[in-house]
Amino acid sequence: MTTDQLIHRCAEYLREAGVDTPEHDVKLIMADVLGCSLSDVEAAAIMRTDVRALCAKYGKDDDAELVHTFKHMVCRRHAREPLQYIVGHAPFRYLDLKVGPGVFIPRQETELLAQDAIEWVTRHGIYSPRIVDLCAGSGALGLALATEIPGAQVWGVELSPQAAVWTRRNITQISRTYPDITANYHLEIADATCPITLAHLDGTVDVVVSNPPYVPQSQVPQQPEVRDFDPSLALYGGSSDGMLIPEQIIRRAYALLRPGGLFLMEHDISQPDRTVAFARASGFSDARTGADLTYRPRYLVATK
Repeated sequence: MTTDQLIHRCAEYLREAGVDTPEHDVKLIMADVLGCSLSDVEAAAIMRTDVRALCAKYGKDDDAELVHTFKHMVCRRHAREPLQYIVGHAPFRYLDLKVGPGVFIPRQETELLAQDAIEWVTRHGIYSPRIVDLCAGSGALGLALATEIPGAQVWGVELSPQAAVWTRRNITQISRTYPDITANYHLEIADATCPITLAHLDGTVDVVVSNPPYVPQSQVPQQPEVRDFDPSLALYGGSSDGMLIPEQIIRRAYALLRPGGLFLMEHDISQPDRTVAFARASGFSDARTGADLTYRPRYLVATK
């Protein structure tokens, strides 16, 4: 069987299960099994390379074990398990983060918060800024800022011990490329909404970022990958409108920030007016909504 034939057959299997990007997912699984890049698999498909020859090219001579692993991973995707859990990692800006059961999978739209924070720090010429990431999850936001902003001191706060396992794994992995991360990133296992969490930093922080749980409990996601696999603790905002936890995060961010400091928080597309109004009512001098890549209202931008 040629590579393109195998991809087509497996993609049809995933398409039957309702997977949105079946060909892409099969190629990524194949690349992970072979230990090669996505472009290598795509090139093999174009060239109609024999599957056994492709395996041999990457030193995978045990066909039976390889086929078993590949089939098992494809079947997991057919059951709508997130692709990122299956391959064990997810991209976020310039990082490749380890993810798995118990941790929220970082999304591309959250990268916009990191970009806004980086641009703000650069624009204000702040060296070694103090940054807090409330509801850190995998560590995506805080680790991106710690590696992209020179001298940044970052505190990540995460309530879930299961999610914190993945944060620590990412710290360890990223420290191989960025050795300073072990001294510049500080993980706190605590409630991000609690007034005593990082209380010693109150009034001194330059930037607070957060991707808190905000999905309204009255709007259970239809996508199985989200509904059945993302941890509920990282998903639902604690009330029918999803605003209970975000409002608590807004209050905590205000207390942490120094005058003139920046707060960025992702929210549901149904919540822009309420988050802006609550931020202003909580004392922020300026608050507005930022749009995602599809121009939907996606995150709060507020200045103390």
